[in-house]
Amino acid sequence: MYLIDFENINVGYDEKIVLENINLKIKQGEHWAILGANGSGKSTLLKLILSEVHPRQNKPFKKEILGKSRYSIFELKQHLGVITNDLHNYFLQNASYMSGFEVVLSGYYSSVGIFTHQDFTNEQIKKTLEVIDELEITKLKDKKVASMSTGELRKCLIARALIHSPKAFILDEPTVGLDIKAQVNFIEMLRKLSLNASIILVTHHLEEIFPEIENIALIYNQTIFKSGKKEEILTSENLSHIFETNLEIDNDKDRYFISKIS
Repeated sequence: MYLIDFENINVGYDEKIVLENINLKIKQGEHWAILGANGSGKSTLLKLILSEVHPRQNKPFKKEILGKSRYSIFELKQHLGVITNDLHNYFLQNASYMSGFEVVLSGYYSSVGIFTHQDFTNEQIKKTLEVIDELEITKLKDKKVASMSTGELRKCLIARALIHSPKAFILDEPTVGLDIKAQVNFIEMLRKLSLNASIILVTHHLEEIFPEIENIALIYNQTIFKSGKKEEILTSENLSHIFETNLEIDNDKDRYFISKIS
């Protein structure tokens, strides 16, 4: 089954088209990076995947997620673990009083906060503790969001998504705000998660593309410029084109990096 199956999709706000002729097919179990410069359309593509924006109806198109063209947002959130900077900042600003345990537990209702009308079973509480232990963040169980580092809160949000055993994790520039050590630790955690779920990274940082990611979609000028296998797509020519500057790309042990800018 395809996790994402998009054909001939246009997205616009008012009269302005912001994504054009989007074609993207991602199978369950595949790992992808969606790479592009700021302003290229990455954020809108993410919103399209999350059904926060919808295709224009002016031509035939196909938009299916997990084989369905119709689904509830709540159902979608149970199958897709979504980690965005907006979600991170929302918890930081509106839920600073929550403990790490409460952040993870809130995943059952996709809520920001724990409320009296929410009933949690013993099994759900047990699963919450198991997820916290699995991600090795036991030290964050009683720590308040207000006292957490950026990396610590990001890990709690991953655990929150993991509550539903999602089929895929979708992450928007996940290492923003992390220091070098925290970046390395976070990417290693994603590599472990990739054993049981698809990983889709939306980024403009080559260093976030870890070896298990084998497929790349390049976003340029509000459309998918190219997509396919990493070794065919992550070339100096392609990246120079989408970032509109002369780049030389190299790799070491399947980790790609910019070796020269001219």
